[in-house]
Amino acid sequence: MKTIALASDHAGYELKQLIAAHLKSRGYTVNDFGTASPEPVDYPDFIRPAAISVAVKENDVGIVLGGSGNGEAIVANKIPGIRCAVCWNADSGRLAKEHNNANMISLGARLIDWEVAIEIVDAWLNAEFEGGRHQRRIGKIE
Repeated sequence: MKTIALASDHAGYELKQLIAAHLKSRGYTVNDFGTASPEPVDYPDFIRPAAISVAVKENDVGIVLGGSGNGEAIVANKIPGIRCAVCWNADSGRLAKEHNNANMISLGARLIDWEVAIEIVDAWLNAEFEGGRHQRRIGKIE
């Protein structure tokens, strides 16, 4: 079973807690990099360590959350070896894995409700990378 790094800023804190409970109920190991409350914080302080943990294979994949998810994805994608996709519905989560082999996803807690977030997470985790032409394209990124 995969180990999953989770991290959020204050805006994503509550959704992170719901996702963590969902993942644990499905048997995943969750490593929470914070934040630990809805008090305002600077998201790079939590997202960067989570992304590094995925890059060095301490965690298999990662999920980061913020208000829009954009800043969190930008921080994660600064780490070599990370492919973090901002996702907004189940199809975007599935395609992030199938076509981009995303090892992290970013969710905007102010833009999607918790049911959609769970659908995205499940679609991404259940999807398989298709390889082929997609691998060639990923190779050009790296």
